[in-house]
Amino acid sequence: MFKVDETPQKKAVSVAYGIFWGIFPLWGFQLAIALPTAALFRLNVPIVFFAANISIPPMIPFILYASFWTGALVWGGNHGDLSLDKMGDLDVIQTNIYQYTVGAIVLSFVAAFIIGLATYLVLYKRNASR
Repeated sequence: MFKVDETPQKKAVSVAYGIFWGIFPLWGFQLAIALPTAALFRLNVPIVFFAANISIPPMIPFILYASFWTGALVWGGNHGDLSLDKMGDLDVIQTNIYQYTVGAIVLSFVAAFIIGLATYLVLYKRNASR
């Protein structure tokens, strides 16, 4: 389950998988899905666990904000008041649930790809310099 000598590719995929589930809009079920499926896919489960915890409480307003704006870009316009100080207001979230959901799904894929690629490049460079 946890090997120190895993390839940079496997570690990067584990990070990307965790980031994906950490942002994906299934709040409360993210780890319940991410960890067993990571074990099934033979990923590094501790890395997936730590990466999936991107959705810790201090990060939630930023994830919500980024998800709303990503949804606005994908859906074609802002469909509500999306200022960062209103991200804790459930009325704002309920009014814009479709925009949020679309944005969170797209953001989870994009963030997983970017962070996974960055992780791979850092690990590859670190291994190459040894």
